[in-house]
Amino acid sequence: MPDLLLELFCEEIPARMQAQAAENLRKLVTDALVERGLVYEGAKAFVTPRRLALAVHGLPAHQPDTHEERKGPRVGAPEAALQGFLKAAGLASIDEATIESDPKKGEFYVARIHKHGRPTPEVIAAIVPAIVRDFPWPKSMRWGAASASPGSLRWVRPLQSILCTFGPETEEPEVVRFDVDGIASGDVTRGHRFMSEGTIRVRRLDDWLTKLEAAKVVADRERRKDIILADAKDLALAQGLELVEDAGLLDEISGLVEWPVVLIGAFDESFLDVPDEVIRATIRANQKCFVLKDPKTGRLANRFVLVANLAASDGGTAIVAGNERVIRARLSDAKFFWETDQKTNATVPLEERLGKFANVTFHEKLGSQYERIQRIAALAKALAPAVGADPELAEQAALYAKSDLRTEVVGEFPEVQGLMGKYYARIEGLPEEIALAAEEHYKPQGPSDRVPTAPVSIAVALADKIDTLVGFWAIDEKPTGSKDPYALRRAALGVVRIVLENELRLNLRALLKELNLQLFPIELRAHVLYLIERISPVRSIVEEVALTKLLRDTDPNSPPAIFNDLYAFIADRLKVHLREQGARHDLVDAVFALPGQDDLLLIVRRVEALGRFLATEDGRNLLAGYKRAANILRIEEKKDGVAYDGGVDLGKLDQPEEVALADAIREADPRIEAALVAEDFEGAMAIMASLRAPVDAFFEQVTVNAADPELRANRLALLGDIRAITRRVADFDRIEG
Repeated sequence: MPDLLLELFCEEIPARMQAQAAENLRKLVTDALVERGLVYEGAKAFVTPRRLALAVHGLPAHQPDTHEERKGPRVGAPEAALQGFLKAAGLASIDEATIESDPKKGEFYVARIHKHGRPTPEVIAAIVPAIVRDFPWPKSMRWGAASASPGSLRWVRPLQSILCTFGPETEEPEVVRFDVDGIASGDVTRGHRFMSEGTIRVRRLDDWLTKLEAAKVVADRERRKDIILADAKDLALAQGLELVEDAGLLDEISGLVEWPVVLIGAFDESFLDVPDEVIRATIRANQKCFVLKDPKTGRLANRFVLVANLAASDGGTAIVAGNERVIRARLSDAKFFWETDQKTNATVPLEERLGKFANVTFHEKLGSQYERIQRIAALAKALAPAVGADPELAEQAALYAKSDLRTEVVGEFPEVQGLMGKYYARIEGLPEEIALAAEEHYKPQGPSDRVPTAPVSIAVALADKIDTLVGFWAIDEKPTGSKDPYALRRAALGVVRIVLENELRLNLRALLKELNLQLFPIELRAHVLYLIERISPVRSIVEEVALTKLLRDTDPNSPPAIFNDLYAFIADRLKVHLREQGARHDLVDAVFALPGQDDLLLIVRRVEALGRFLATEDGRNLLAGYKRAANILRIEEKKDGVAYDGGVDLGKLDQPEEVALADAIREADPRIEAALVAEDFEGAMAIMASLRAPVDAFFEQVTVNAADPELRANRLALLGDIRAITRRVADFDRIEG
C-alpha cells in the first residue's frame, strides 16, 4: 500500500517546541485522513532544528466510495421545500429522487447519493495546506513582503520549502501538488546548514533518511539522543570517569543539533571547591553541557562534555576552547558568590539575615516573606511533637530554612535553593537536622521526588505547605482548570505524600493549644485553625466553645466555611494519588463518601482492606446482596415517600431466615464498631463477611413485599439495617459490580 512523506523545512524550530510540534503534526494529519475514510497502518513524526516531518504508512490509493440516503419532503410539498431538498442532496431535478411510501406519512421523496472516492493525493493536497496555515505554534511570525498582509502565513520561523510525496514502495512516488502562500510542494529538501550544499531530491521515507544522513542530518530525534548518550559515556569512560546523566538536558540538546558531535573539555581544578550542584547548574544553564564525576570519590571531576552541531576540520579544538573560556568565566563568578556567602554567613547573625526578608513581599495580601517565615516556624514548632521532632529544633530549622534565598549563589542559580541552605548550615556548624530541613522542606516537588523522612524536615515541610494552602485559600486564589500559578496542587499532594509515606498520626488538640495564632493576620486566624483541623491526618474534635470564641474575635466576613472547599481539594489530590498507585476509583469514592473521613492514613488503609475483602467470594456475594437490598429500598422508598432506615420490630419477624438475619446483624454491629474504633479494618471486613450466608438465605426464602403492610414495612426496615451496617465501612452504593 502507498506511503505518504511530508516535510516542512524552515529556518529554525526552537528545541522547547519540537516534541509537541511533531506530535501535533502527526495527530492533525492522521485525524484528517481518517475523517475522510483513509485508514492507515502506522505513522511516525520526525523533527530536527530545521525540519518537521511525517511518514504515514499503508494508506489506500483512493478514498472509499460512499452511499447515503437522504429523506426529503412529502410528494406534493411546496416548491420551496423541493428546491431546498434538491440543493442539499446535490440533485439536478426531482426526477433523480425516488418515491417511497409510509402507511402513516404517505409518499415522500428519497435521494440516494453515491459519491466516488477521490484519489488519495487529491485528499492530501486538500488537507495539508489548511493544517500548515493553522498549525498551533506557541509563538509564530510573519516575514518578508507578505508580512504586511494580516492574512499571510504565520509560522514558527520562515517556512522555506515543503516536500510531499505519495506512492507504493515498488513504484516511483508522485509529488502531491499544492501551494501554501506561494511555497509550492515538491520532492526536494536540504541537508546540514554548514556541512551540505544544494538541494536533495528524495522519493520516500527510507530514501529521505538515507540521503539526509549522507548530508549530515540525523532526522530521528531518538537516534540523535542515543548517539549523544553513547558517545558521551564512551568519552567519559576513556577518561576513567562517569557521565552524570541528565534526561532533560539530553532532550534539549537533541533539539539543538542535526549532526551531533560529542567532545570533552576541562576546567581548572580549583573550581572544585565550589559545591558540585553549583558547578553542574552553571555548566548546564549557560553552556548546555554535561558534567562528569569520579567514580572513586563520587564528586565531580574537572571535565565536561559538550555537543557540537558539526564535525570541525580541527577535530573540535576551537569549539572546546571556546566553551572552556565561557565556563571558566561562569565558574569564576560562581566561586566568587560561594566565597562571599560564606564570609557573610560567618559574620551576619541569622536574625539580621531574616530581617532582610521584611522588605520582600511574599504576596500583597499575605504579607512579607518575613511574616511567612514566622508563621511557618510557629506551625513547625506546634507540629514537631506529633512527628517525633524536637519543637525548639523544628522552630529554629524553619527560621533558617529559607535564609539562603538572600544569598549570592541562590540569587544567581535559583534552582539550588534549599540545597545551598544545607551547605551553609553545615559551614556555620548548625545541627544536621537544620541542614537537612533547609534542603528537604521544599520536597516533594513532583510525583517522582522523594519525601522528607527526618522528623524536623517533616515538621518544616508540612508547615511550609499548610501555610501556602491556608494563605491562598483565604484570599481566594485557588487553582482554576489547568492554571495553578502558586503550585497549590503540588503543595496539597506534598501534604498527602508526606503523611502517607511517613505514616503520620497527629494530635491536633495539643497542636491547637500550642499554635501561636497571633502570628497570623487577624482575618486569617479562624481559617488557619479550621484548616489545620480539617486537613490533618487525624481529625480531633475542636471544642465548640473555643472555635466559637475564635470566630467571634475574627473578621465575621471571612467565615472558615470557605475551607470546606480546601479540604475537598486536598481529598481530590489523595484520590488522584491513590488511583495512580492502582487503587480502584470506586473504592476510593466509597470510603470518601463516609462522614468524618479526615484521617488520610486511615482512608488508605480502609481502601486497601475494602479491596482485599471484595476480592473474596464472600465479599463479592455480600456486595451483590447489598445491591439487591439497596435497589428494593430505593424503589419502595420512592413509592412510599418514607425512608426505611432500620429499627426492626423483632416481634414481627415471621420466617426463620429473617430472624436469623436480624440476629446476625444485631450480633455483628457492635463487633464491627469495636473493630473500626480499634482501626482493625481487616477485622471489620471479616465480621461483615459473616453476614453473607444469612443475607443469601433471606433473599432466597423471604418475600420482602408481603401482602401484610406491617410485615412488609418490617422487612424493608431489615433491609435498611443491611444498608446501615455496610455503610459503617464504606458506601456500597458507589462500588461497581
